[in-house]
Formats: sequence, C-alpha cells, structure tokens
Amino acid sequence: MELPAQLRQAVDNALIGAPLSDLTAAAKALSQRYRDEVRDGRLHISDARLALAYVATRMPATYAAIHAALAALAEQQPDFAPRSLLDVGAGPGTVMWAAAGLWPGMEAATLIETSPAIRALGEKLAGNSGIARISWRAADLRTDMPEMQHDLVTLAYVLDELQPKDRGVLIDRLWSLSGHALLIVEPGTSAGWCRILDARSRLLAAGAHILAPCAHARACPIAEPDWCHFAARVARSRIHRLAKEAEVPWEDEKFIYLAASRAPAAHSASRVLDRPESASGRVELKLCQSDGTARHRLVTRREGDVFKRARRVAWGDAFEG
Repeated sequence: MELPAQLRQAVDNALIGAPLSDLTAAAKALSQRYRDEVRDGRLHISDARLALAYVATRMPATYAAIHAALAALAEQQPDFAPRSLLDVGAGPGTVMWAAAGLWPGMEAATLIETSPAIRALGEKLAGNSGIARISWRAADLRTDMPEMQHDLVTLAYVLDELQPKDRGVLIDRLWSLSGHALLIVEPGTSAGWCRILDARSRLLAAGAHILAPCAHARACPIAEPDWCHFAARVARSRIHRLAKEAEVPWEDEKFIYLAASRAPAAHSASRVLDRPESASGRVELKLCQSDGTARHRLVTRREGDVFKRARRVAWGDAFEG
C-alpha cells in the first residue's frame, strides 16, 4: 500500500528543505510518545517540525490501516456511498484521502483537529483530494462537536490519546452524529483491542449493527493473552526510510478497527484473524465466525472452490466456506 500519487506529491513538496536530522529526531520523539500512550495534557504534534515528521513517517502507515478498515466497511455494505464525512481527530486529513479514493462521489468533509500545526499542514495537502467542500475546525473533542449528522463519521488513532472517562461520552456523541456508519481505528496492541471492545459494547447497546471486523454481535471469542488485530504492509519512500533510519523498504502497520452501521451488513462472512498458513494441498485459517466462535479451519485441495478461495485470502479478509 502506498499513498495516492497526488497526496504523495503534496507530502514530498511539503518536505522540501526540511533537514533530515530534524525529521529523524522529531520522528523518534513522536514514536516514543505513541508507543508509551502518553496522556500528559500536551499535544503529540505541537509544532511544524513534528507535523512534518508525522506526514513523512506515520501518515503512510495510518493511511494503509485506515484504507483497509474503510474497504472492509465498503465490502460489507457495497451500496453505501457516503456523500459527507465527519473525521474527528483528523490529523493531516488521512481519513479524508482514503475515503475519497474509495467513494469518489463524496462531496463534503468536516475535519476536526486540535493541533494547529498538523491542521495547517493538512489544509495545504488537501487541495488535490477531489472533495469540493472541506471544512477544518479546531475543537475540544470532549465538549465541542458539530450538530449536523454526516453519512460517515470516523475516529482514527484518537481513543488512545483520551482519558478513559472521556472515551465513552465521545463515542456516544459520534454515534448520534452518524447518519449511516461510524468507523473507529486504533493501534493494533492489546490495549487498542480493549478500547475497541469497550466501544463495541457501547455501540451494540445503542442498537448499532457491527459490520466488521466481527462476523457477529456476540461476545468476542478471543481471550487474553491473545488479541484481535490486523496488519497492513506499507511501502516506504526514500525519505520515510531515512527519517526512520530503517533499512527495509516496507513496514507492517498493526491496527484494530470497528465499523458500525444503522443498517445490517449485506451478508455475513467469517473474518481471517491471522496470516494463513499454507502447505502443499492445504491452507489453515484462523477465523472469527458468524456463530460467535473463533476456530482454526483446515481447508484441503479436495474442497475445490473453497480451497481456491482459501489460497487467495489474506489476514483481515472476509472468507466464506
């Protein structure tokens, strides 16, 4: 997965003249805060230097994860064609770019971002997104939300930055603003999974239909120390590799997400919960199933078309058979 060409070019232009040493130091500082899930009342991205480091080293990975989560939502409801987006905690507009690629008919986007530095950079990047009406707003996520419903509401990589007491209130508010669907994305850690489980319980109690990744609305069958998460492979640009002092030209972004809707999924299928293990004439899949269970499914060559489908699926895909 790579950034769209227009966005990649806009990011490259924004990075012209930025000293590599500054990007590297800022990327390390950001990475440490994200890994430690620091909640000290300060913004993670507090200045332009950190904003540039973010778009150079984190935006490609979050784009890949968000795109995968939105694609799963679209797969479960192929007739859904949102025209308006509300993205809360928008950063540089990553969700907007991914949504615009999946739904070219999207007409309007409202992006809420507290950090002035990343908001200003996001506004510069947004020119070629293809969305006619883009409104950027500064807001306190705990108290200041729009009043109007939007077809699609998103909250990506935000819950981990909030105090536990503030998360439920925000989820309730975002669900009330969701005209059709709500998508939440979190880091693919065990803590991120627990935050998604809390959001899932809250949304189910509010009458939401869970579209993905869950194949059912029952209790999650995954038990600690295991946890549900997925991975998106990200191609690193030259500046991305240099700023992260990395050698390999790719990285895997681990993430977990929840797609909820006011309408049920078009169909229910199992979800592949880990990388398939293939051998001659056989594929073993770890599946979350529509009956509320998780199990390992051994698919052999003698199962014909089911085996062919099993050989093609990847971690995170829906699977029928």
